[in-house]
Amino acid sequence: MAEGLINDDLTHKIIGCAMKVHSSLGSGFQEVIYQNALELEFAHQKLSFSREREMPIYYRQV
Repeated sequence: MAEGLINDDLTHKIIGCAMKVHSSLGSGFQEVIYQNALELEFAHQKLSFSREREMPIYYRQV
């Protein structure tokens, strides 16, 4: 891991969770299947998160 990056350990854990889900499930599922599995893996790793939060999108000043 590179030194001095903000939240380096957290980033490593998140990527590890995503890789574990992908290696377990493989490819070809709908996105929601991976979302559900990643939610379970985050809980198993005791990583707190919120899912699909709304946020403002600024596009073409509309």
